[in-house]
Amino acid sequence: MDELGIQHIEKKIISRSQAEKFGSEMREKGKTLVFTNGCFDLIHPGHIDLLIRARSIGDALMVGLNTDSSVKRLKGEKRPILDEHSRALMLAALEVVDCVVLFDEDTPLELIDAVKPNVLVKGGDYTPDEVVGKEIVESTGGRVEIVPITIEFSSSEIIQKFLIDQD
Repeated sequence: MDELGIQHIEKKIISRSQAEKFGSEMREKGKTLVFTNGCFDLIHPGHIDLLIRARSIGDALMVGLNTDSSVKRLKGEKRPILDEHSRALMLAALEVVDCVVLFDEDTPLELIDAVKPNVLVKGGDYTPDEVVGKEIVESTGGRVEIVPITIEFSSSEIIQKFLIDQD
């Protein structure tokens, strides 16, 4: 991809204040903003399926992405495999993703509170009551959607298999 292409994709990686403004603009226009989040360390077909399904629910899809330090705290010292900029760039390159915003906390609660999306999406390995930010989204008239897992993949299992195969 040429430099212009990368620059176009990088514009989809936004700051928290830009994310807050984007959420506000979506509400003002009466548009549905969908939000999902994760580490997305080694993007796999299960992630792609989730993102496509999430985007189909609304007018725009914002992806909250754990920073490297957040992933380390959640997954251990050997993670993430790919740095936050690489992970953000890959997500931003996907047509279904409108913007990517990094968050350094262990959960996206503060980001969800700032953005106030209309729909909060998580995969079928969650129940609605386990979804961080559910109360915030519902208190502003939004909803939580649990997307069924149709393609079984796990980044952690892929990484573990790779590490075992290297021994």
